[in-house]
Amino acid sequence: MEHVEHAEPETEAEAGEAEPVEAGAGRSRSRRVRWATRLALGLVLVLLLPLLAAEIALRVNYTGDPADGTYTRNRDAIWLGHAWVDGRKRDADVTALARRLDGTGIRDLYVHAGPLEHDGTLPKSAYSRASWLISAVHRESPGIRVQAWLGDKLATEEPDGMHLERDATRAAIVRSTREILAAGFDGVHFDLEPLHSGDGHYLDLLDSLHTVTAAAGVPLSVASHQIDPLPGFHSFWGTVAGHPKWWSQEFFGQVARRVDQIAVMSYDTMQPLQSTYGGYVAQQTSLALEVTPPTTDLLMGLPFFHEDRFGHRASAETVPAAVRGVRLGLSRTDADRANFGVALYVDFAATEDDWSAYRKDWVHTE
Repeated sequence: MEHVEHAEPETEAEAGEAEPVEAGAGRSRSRRVRWATRLALGLVLVLLLPLLAAEIALRVNYTGDPADGTYTRNRDAIWLGHAWVDGRKRDADVTALARRLDGTGIRDLYVHAGPLEHDGTLPKSAYSRASWLISAVHRESPGIRVQAWLGDKLATEEPDGMHLERDATRAAIVRSTREILAAGFDGVHFDLEPLHSGDGHYLDLLDSLHTVTAAAGVPLSVASHQIDPLPGFHSFWGTVAGHPKWWSQEFFGQVARRVDQIAVMSYDTMQPLQSTYGGYVAQQTSLALEVTPPTTDLLMGLPFFHEDRFGHRASAETVPAAVRGVRLGLSRTDADRANFGVALYVDFAATEDDWSAYRKDWVHTE
């Protein structure tokens, strides 16, 4: 750019005439800054006020007293890691597990026996010690069911993963289910994620799977996403974050009607406080109860793990807060529901405090 020299004013009058121009420009800039500041503040308030109102509502939802008798119905479950079927566990471990489960409400063990391959197949090497585990549990804890926990990452948000829209994939999952039930499992528990609300291919798969499990006389169980805390929230979050996370209440009901047992993964909730987390769990419990048939076991997840990362704050998502939330939701919606329980996630991350809180607050034995 060509350099231009600016001459000084030759007279006092000329010099004086420049001052109002500079002052006017300064006032204009000041007005623009004030306007931009107010706009930014307004945008912040537009975003924060609904969030603040929602958090206050959850805190209020955590108040009150649960109804008498809202404790375990002896239909609880726990997710167990892969070590139980790959050779790392021994008889002494099963004996210790049996002692741990004695006197609790746990009826089902979801034992990780996968993951499924992306094409729906399942190598038998993935559950090489299943027969030993099933026999040992039946011996040490009669009445406890050992379900095969099968899962995989779906190609709903990334190209790499399982494609449920493919007929061949769904057919392979059904074959894998027949094979794993032939190994002696007392049921099968599916956890496919991220599973978007309204997925008709998933509903078709459940219909096919239920035919297989019903013929074998064992339960079909699934882990579910959380339910929209506000109507249509999964669509909003999907647009904003690219990951819908929640299911509509209608879709949750469609899934619940196709299975014998549904366990809500009511953790990783992005809640900052125990009170808001407990209020959120109370809301989730009520929403799930409203659309789950009384013949289907509804289980609410308890956080038996401790991490601090996006979506999960260990100091907020505690077992006492979750259990109180479950009891409040149950009390307000269907206090006498028989087919109801909690599901503990996960055995290898649990602490003694987690187990004590579960026994004291839900089993009501301490």
